[in-house]
Amino acid sequence: MSDNDEYVYDEASGEWMPAADLAARNDESVQVVDSQGTALADGDSVVLIKDLKVKGAGHTLKQGTVIKTIRLTANPEEVDCRHPDIKGLVLRTEFIRKR
Repeated sequence: MSDNDEYVYDEASGEWMPAADLAARNDESVQVVDSQGTALADGDSVVLIKDLKVKGAGHTLKQGTVIKTIRLTANPEEVDCRHPDIKGLVLRTEFIRKR
């Protein structure tokens, strides 16, 4: 039995649809937005809107710092970033805006 043989009820639309179609629709509906509501995508550049103390790094990122080439994560409230001084930096979307 393949995924197309299974039908599930979509409460949002009130229709029965193939499970694969519903999963694809749900994947597309998750959208990551910055503090101002602008949609973010992989590879975007963002700017910090406030000073942030980075735990474990002993470093503070200042307001206005540009972070280039972000990557979206499974959590729509967090983005993975690179910074020359800090490895493995993850920022919350409430503290950034799209450049």
